[in-house]
Amino acid sequence: MKIAIIGFSGSGKSTLARELGQFFNIPVLHLDTVQFLPGWNERELVEKQAIVGKFLKENSDWVIDGNYSNILQEERFQAATQIIFMNFSRWRCFYRIVNRYRQNRNQTRVDMAEGCNEKLDFEFAWWVLHKGRNTVKQQHFAKMKQTYPDKWVEIKTPQELKMFLEKTKLF
Repeated sequence: MKIAIIGFSGSGKSTLARELGQFFNIPVLHLDTVQFLPGWNERELVEKQAIVGKFLKENSDWVIDGNYSNILQEERFQAATQIIFMNFSRWRCFYRIVNRYRQNRNQTRVDMAEGCNEKLDFEFAWWVLHKGRNTVKQQHFAKMKQTYPDKWVEIKTPQELKMFLEKTKLF
């Protein structure tokens, strides 16, 4: 079983990845831990690709969460047995990141690179509400859905997520 989880910031990709990894007892890779170094500094692309490439090669089953189209996304999607697109509304995602910030202020989440404390600033809020949902991104997701229709699962609401988890017998 190889599961790629993609979607908008604050949609619950990392939480779902953790839950699926624990339930199926398979390794989980959070791409935010690959993308960032301490202090929100970005890792070099070649190094990011090497980390993900090694993970794909060394694990017969996995869950990977995150978009990052430049970090072997095509390879991840081709290898995946299922691609889950977390497509929650911008306002639900914003609400979730505000709650996440309240819970994790001045701390590093387990699904984030060490030394990258939770933050909520105007730039990130703008990303969640507008910039991260631009036409190019929307078209990219639509193309992925067309390219991988047999692997694609789209989740738009908490109710759909609950039904998906019940169907996979997680809850």
